[in-house]
Order: sequence, then structure tokens, then C-alpha cells
Amino acid sequence: MAAHVLDGKAMAQSVRDGLRGRVATGQASGQPVRLDAVIASADRAAHLYAENQAKHCADVGIEYHLHRLPADASFDEVAGRVLLLNQDEQVGAIMVHLPLPGGVDAERVQGLIDPDKDVEGVNPANIGRVVYGRRSLVPCTALAALELIESTGITLRGACCVVVGASNIVGKPLAVLLMREEATVLSTNKHTKGICAIAAQADVLVAAAGVPGLVTREWVKPGAVIVDVGINRVTGPDGRARTVGDVSPDVGDVAGWMTPVPGGVGPMTVAMLLRNTVEACMGPA
Repeated sequence: MAAHVLDGKAMAQSVRDGLRGRVATGQASGQPVRLDAVIASADRAAHLYAENQAKHCADVGIEYHLHRLPADASFDEVAGRVLLLNQDEQVGAIMVHLPLPGGVDAERVQGLIDPDKDVEGVNPANIGRVVYGRRSLVPCTALAALELIESTGITLRGACCVVVGASNIVGKPLAVLLMREEATVLSTNKHTKGICAIAAQADVLVAAAGVPGLVTREWVKPGAVIVDVGINRVTGPDGRARTVGDVSPDVGDVAGWMTPVPGGVGPMTVAMLLRNTVEACMGPA
């Protein structure tokens, strides 16, 4: 039996529908929701992402202000803009688009964002708050993955959850979010020995390694929930580039639930950014 599809597009639409009403209420009461984004890049993909982000914000009524800095901006220029936005009382939400110019330390810049305005959850203070059970202003992709898992109705308390990949903004915070739900969590990385056997025990398996097709059916416990965070561009036999995940498509014959790529975690990550923006400006619902 084929796995049930975890439709990230449909879930994201539901999130946006709910946010639209909150934003309208805020505007009517003189509390507009605003996202200020900083970009300092000549990378076309980064600018396209910013343009799409503006459209997503407009869809739910969020004001979007893009601060364009030179593609060769210095650390002081980028950091200075972030610090000015921190101090601006009209600004409730801040993010910094990547990549930044060569020589500008992205983590150092992200660490300067006011934690209460940090809608991507990249300030170490917000990542740390995950440990204490906070689910607002935490890393968007990790939160998206958790919401998708919970949508299956699985009981996480006592469930075996394996996270493949231990990045600071996905793997590690997601592992902690799952721990907060009292799951038994195994965090793995490229140095983990016997990773296939470990993964095959999982009731929930999250692939966030950035390796195309890494997770094959031998890694999967029958009926497991599979969340594929991978977004990889590969060239097919026909010479055309396409987007694939970290999970091999034939895993769908074994799993109980599975996210598609594209259309799974990606749309929900955008929705979580919008929700974090609303909550930064208006407080948690």
C-alpha cells in the first residue's frame, strides 16, 4: 500500500487562512504586522526568494519592507542595518537573506537580531528557548517538520524518532522539539555507525542531510512517518535539472506517511515564517 501523502501545500494554505484573520484584526486596531528583510547579495536566487516572500506576505496582509544593501557590503554595513531595525519601534519582525557577501559572518549577523523580532529563529537565544518548550520564533523548517509529523495523529510520547542530519537550524532544534513531546530521539550524522539499522527502528524518520536519495526502503520501518527535508538540485538522464529530496521515491511503498519533494516541508516552512512574523508583532495566538 502506498504511503499517505503529507501535503505541505494544503497545510500551509490552512495556516495562511488562519493568519489572514489575525492580521486584519491587528490592522483594524492599529497594530499592523510588518516584516523587514535585509538583503546584500548579487545572487539571483536570493532576490527571487525575496520577491516570492513579498507575495506571500501580501497574501495574508503583512507589510513587507526589503532593505537592499550593496552586494559587496561590509560586516559593519549589514550589522548596522540590523541594529537600526532592532531599535525601530515600528519594526516588529526582522530577517536577513542569505547568502551574505564574502567575509561577512552570517551567524554573527544573525546573532545580532533582537530575539523578540527574530522570525527565522536563528538567534542562538531563540534556538536555546526550544529546550524550554517554546514553539514561537523557533527555526522555521524544524517547526514545519514537527507540524507535519503531528498532523498524522501519531502519538509522539514514547515513539522512536530518528533525525538524520544535525544542522543548527533543522536537525538539532527538531530533535529537541521532539524531545519536548517526550519522544525517544536519536540524532544521527555522517559519522554515525550502523545508521541504516538505527533508522529502521524509527516510528518517525526525518531526513535532513542534504544528500539526494540517501534514505532507501531498507532504512524504513513499515508504516513509519517519513519527513523529507532535503531540497537537492540534480541533473537527470535527459540533462534537465530537477528538485529531489533525501528520500528515495520507492520508500513510499513501505512508509505509512511521507512528505513529497517539492510540496512538503518547503511550503510549510514559508507558512511558519509568516506565523512567526505575526506572533512577533502581535504575540502568540
